[in-house]
Amino acid sequence: MLRIIDAGTGEAVEAAPARRGLTRVEAHAPALDTTALRVLLVADVLVRALELGGTPVWGLLRAGRQQTELRAAAAALGVRPLEDRTAAGPGLGERQVLHVAAEGTPAPDGGVRVAVAAVEPPGGFPVDDTDPAALRLAMLSRRRGEPVRLDADALAEAREAVAGWRRAVAGWARQPSRPIPDEVRGRLRAAWEDDLDVPGVLSVLRWVETEPELPDGARFETYVHADRLLGLDLAGDLGVPS
Repeated sequence: MLRIIDAGTGEAVEAAPARRGLTRVEAHAPALDTTALRVLLVADVLVRALELGGTPVWGLLRAGRQQTELRAAAAALGVRPLEDRTAAGPGLGERQVLHVAAEGTPAPDGGVRVAVAAVEPPGGFPVDDTDPAALRLAMLSRRRGEPVRLDADALAEAREAVAGWRRAVAGWARQPSRPIPDEVRGRLRAAWEDDLDVPGVLSVLRWVETEPELPDGARFETYVHADRLLGLDLAGDLGVPS
């Protein structure tokens, strides 16, 4: 069961306390900047984690100005569309509300507050030749309560990691498929169910990449499975000539 730290109380709570009950994930983004984009990324991963656990999820965006630009920038990072909070009606059978917002940002009363630390330096959406998946990885590389610094070194490291994993996945895909070992599946789930510990998931993937006892077919299935949470398009090089 996914447990999340409620910033309002400091206590860990179940993200989906009622089995099969609807959970609303509401992302709060007052304007377009890198911290707001990180908020949307965290909300996106939270929705994915709940879906992987079989929880019905309703994703909403409560945005201020620059909503069109914010949605476009989020889409470029692989954030799946969120409904407009102002146009949405009440959720039928809603059992939990998770408000995802930047630290220090006011959020409505009620529900669980999921706080996201800032991206440094502050500013607008980076516009360069960075693979959007690499930018996504750089912004998810630390636990959501820790600040993220987007500088040239961080982006270069993320680009190298994404490119290397895509090459590896494409190579493993040429081998016979093998099931994900129970230990690996359990370690992945234990990480993301621990307050959405994405760095913990990444650590498991790095171990899977180098563990000599694992067959390549199992590595492939593990990375494809984990990418349902990460959204990094790790199978993007399949079919590309080596």
